[in-house]
Amino acid sequence: MLVRTSVGTYEIITNHKDAFNKIKFEARYVDASFDKFTYLVGDISANILRLKGFSDDEKSIHSYNKIPDYIAESINPGSQFYVLKRIVDNDAGNER
Repeated sequence: MLVRTSVGTYEIITNHKDAFNKIKFEARYVDASFDKFTYLVGDISANILRLKGFSDDEKSIHSYNKIPDYIAESINPGSQFYVLKRIVDNDAGNER
């Protein structure tokens, strides 16, 4: 499923326990920190949304290959979470 937000268009890859909330996502997103990442993982802990970015570069320390490890090790078991993938906007010729 695709979702258009004020910070770009994303494909929702995983939406565990219906975690994705567009308003909370847009409020938490910080351009300087997250614009460089292709993948974003959001999880809700104590009613607070945490975001973590991952790169599509397999050799990066923030590689998308590490998303399953991040989910298993850093998200409380049973918590709501989602995984988003940034979609390139072909009309604008770039992302966002």
